[in-house]
Amino acid sequence: MIAFVPLPNDTKQAPSLPDKVSTPMKPGDANNILRRMNAIRGACLFTGAAMIAAILSSISMAQPNPSHPETIRSVRASHDTALHLSPQSPFWRDASPIFFEGDRYGRPVKQLRTEVRSRWTDSSLYLLFICPYEDLNLKPSPQTRTDTNQLWNWDVAEIFIGSDFDHIRRYKEFELSPQGEWIDLDIDLDLDQRHREDAWKWNSGFETVARIDPEKKIWYGAMRIPFAAIDPQPPHISGRFRANFFRSQGASRQLLAWQAPMGESFHAPEHFGILELAK
Repeated sequence: MIAFVPLPNDTKQAPSLPDKVSTPMKPGDANNILRRMNAIRGACLFTGAAMIAAILSSISMAQPNPSHPETIRSVRASHDTALHLSPQSPFWRDASPIFFEGDRYGRPVKQLRTEVRSRWTDSSLYLLFICPYEDLNLKPSPQTRTDTNQLWNWDVAEIFIGSDFDHIRRYKEFELSPQGEWIDLDIDLDLDQRHREDAWKWNSGFETVARIDPEKKIWYGAMRIPFAAIDPQPPHISGRFRANFFRSQGASRQLLAWQAPMGESFHAPEHFGILELAK
């Protein structure tokens, strides 16, 4: 609001204006005035529309749209193979990678930009994680023959994946560490806390390998997950799963997500993306 303050009595008065002089309008002056008014009106409308578009864009960037989730396409392989970790190998070279570098709220952490590649066969889902790091938070005395409970307290790469689009709070969780440790969990967020704590006792039969390249400061991890552990139905081209990828990195426990959960917990299935089985 603008307040109009009356002038004090000793303020000089503005000079009086001469009487209005009637000047005849020249031909075309009215059209010029109308054109200028229309130009001004158009500029105002454009500016207003641009401001609205910018506001809507900022809102859409801050709040992921669950009706149009991001998709990773897993490329079909003709046969199963032993797990290996070279992105240049024929098996992984043909995969279509996705990348993520945001924290739990989507804020960029570009130096930790993580790559994920995926293949699938009639029996298994394969995943390769390529994980740049600044420092490593590794569990002492690692063991890889059995699962490591609470592995998420150390450096890990993870996939959460579910086949039930009607009951999205039920899904599976698979983790591996730079040292090749692993854990698999059967998650049901509708269970009480005591039963949730038993989720790690489930055994999917999945396999993992990993290695650390200290010169490049990258660690690589691969998984082979039996489809039977994810979905009672056999896989097929165009099959779709609800999925998300995560990382925990370094002594500071920097947490990264492919699809930002927009909260402190990774367990936000309403923010999952899509993993699709492609040709």
